[in-house]
Amino acid sequence: MDLDPLRVAAIVSDRLCTFELGIVVEIFGLVRPELDPWYTFRTVSIDPGPLRATGGLSLGPLPGLGALRGCGTLVVPGWRDPDEPVPERLCERLRRAHARGARILSVCSGVFVLAAAGLLDGRRATTHWRYAERLTQRYPALDVDPDVLYIDEGDVLTSAGSAAGIDLCLHLVRRDFGADVANRVARRLVVPPHREGGQRQFVPAPVDQDPGEAGFARLLDDLRRTLERPHSVATMARRAKTSVRTLARRFEQKTGTTPYRWLTAERVQRAQVLLETSDLAIERIAERCGFGDAQALRQHFRRHVGTSPATFRRTFRQRGSQRSRQ
Repeated sequence: MDLDPLRVAAIVSDRLCTFELGIVVEIFGLVRPELDPWYTFRTVSIDPGPLRATGGLSLGPLPGLGALRGCGTLVVPGWRDPDEPVPERLCERLRRAHARGARILSVCSGVFVLAAAGLLDGRRATTHWRYAERLTQRYPALDVDPDVLYIDEGDVLTSAGSAAGIDLCLHLVRRDFGADVANRVARRLVVPPHREGGQRQFVPAPVDQDPGEAGFARLLDDLRRTLERPHSVATMARRAKTSVRTLARRFEQKTGTTPYRWLTAERVQRAQVLLETSDLAIERIAERCGFGDAQALRQHFRRHVGTSPATFRRTFRQRGSQRSRQ
């Protein structure tokens, strides 16, 4: 049976991670009649049920690993204990699926399963910051980055703790269906539509109410509404009624990045939506997103998305046409 990347399976075990599984189910397993085609989803278990889950819940019995046949996307939403060995039958199943072309994702401690299967040797990977040192010591062949939300290595993708799994799953939706569809899914989840994988896992924020918080939020909203206009850090600071240094510090605290990088990412995301949903010329899209000219758009677009605007448009226009015909 050929592997279908839109057939998704979550692999769980006894003492499963309830929240991480819930993330995967919500994004890939929820029926979305307004989006056709969409993912088909199943949950499979390496242990006979019923399974114990965090919070005193029980689940199952569920199909075994044989139910992975035909699934081109496998997700490991956490592992029950990073210090507990991963069964060889699961490692072997993952290696075989990967060799046949399946893409494999992990959320949080699920990276230990992928590492045990040898799928991350020589690759970049991430996990919850609490587990990063342990992962590095146990699997020295990995290039562990403990300070990012997720890492996309193409056919193997890893995310940091818990909520970063939402970012990774939405990133995959964006890869499969484009920015417009990913934004619609994020809106239903009431979460930000896109956070760069390279953002820091832990962004410190003050406990006390910051009197400038509302002004900073208004600034971000205003920037999103006026992406086509020129914005320098100095003009942003004036609009926020603060100094350039204070603004830069606040961006670092609240978004984990710099004002320039945040603004560029927002512009690229707007360009993705316009490429998918409009017939505007590349030059016009560049102007509407604030890049000024098509060359600047192409440069930033390739850096953030990994392809050219024209290729991105062709890819997701074709997928959109397929959805409309079905």
